[in-house]
Amino acid sequence: MNRFLIACGGTGGHLSPGIALAEELLARGHSCTLLVSRKQVDTRLASKYRNLEFLAMPGAGFSLRPVQFLRFIGGLLRGILFVSRLIRRLRPDVVIGFGGFTTAALAFAARLHPMGPLVVLHEANRIPGRAIRFAGSLAHRVYLPPGVRRSSLSDTVLQYCGLPVRRELTRVSRAEARRMFGLDPERKTLLVLGGSQGARPLNEWVSECLPKLSREGIQVLCVSGPSRGSIGTVEHAAADGSMVTHVFLPFCDNMAALLSAADLAVSRAGAGTLAELVHLQLPAILVPFPHAADDHQTHNARYFERQGGGFVLDQEFLRNLAREACEVIFNDWLLQQFRHNLHRMRRQNSAVFISDDLEHLLDDTSVRVRPSATVVA
Repeated sequence: MNRFLIACGGTGGHLSPGIALAEELLARGHSCTLLVSRKQVDTRLASKYRNLEFLAMPGAGFSLRPVQFLRFIGGLLRGILFVSRLIRRLRPDVVIGFGGFTTAALAFAARLHPMGPLVVLHEANRIPGRAIRFAGSLAHRVYLPPGVRRSSLSDTVLQYCGLPVRRELTRVSRAEARRMFGLDPERKTLLVLGGSQGARPLNEWVSECLPKLSREGIQVLCVSGPSRGSIGTVEHAAADGSMVTHVFLPFCDNMAALLSAADLAVSRAGAGTLAELVHLQLPAILVPFPHAADDHQTHNARYFERQGGGFVLDQEFLRNLAREACEVIFNDWLLQQFRHNLHRMRRQNSAVFISDDLEHLLDDTSVRVRPSATVVA
């Protein structure tokens, strides 16, 4: 048995793959501890997994604003101290970072220990985040999305791999999923996702377009985010006079039912969300968050579009979204083509791939003295 320490806190997009990998490693008889942030999104999701061990670590997100930058530096130092003490106590064989501010502290603390644990990093975005870029030189293994190339990263360090998806994310029948949310099992259903924190522009678009979507007979299931928009059930009349029900949720931990209920999604383009769309083969119109670091959501979305899983609409053209959504959701042939492409995109079980690779890495006695290269932007 080997012990793994997994840093995956800060957003659902970091925590979900950490949970997925931990589940696979536990099934193989290994021991795992997951390091998360103190944010509500982490606390809420972690509470579902009583079989996993979670520890909240100090830290703050990166910002160039003076006050926030000082908080980031202070949080990083406290995080390094926290993890360093944890490594001395738990003696993990491998530490794994899935990005975010918890990852940098983990990697730096691990390398402070002579003959310490192997350092492994995973990047799901098509533009590596700051934590991965800064800590890349400390890693014995870096997993990048297929097709993302970094010439400075040694072939002995790099592996191409997608994002691990939780075991519970299995499709349920569309009619059953819709009934779970109080929706009509026969109506076309549009799912709107703004990420774990919600997206005000998408929420405002939904509210503005509900009458139009209702007239077309389209029901909406919207995850609006905590304190980001309307909560509850709204009804509007369809063109034939029948009432169309729309459901607004602050958050939803049952992603399997959520994605299974929809014919089409309108979504931001975080890597975690895209991995789940691919896994459950739900076509999407992606509206990348235009202020994401290094514009990584646009790069994620364009790749998704090139692979044929849907298409991209920039936020500045939201006025066209209702028309596009109506055209796509009633085009069954096009939806089927998107689903076919999404099935092709689901190349591997990433949790199994990574677990196999980590076990092989631990058997390779030369790894601990093998130099690694810096991941650069």
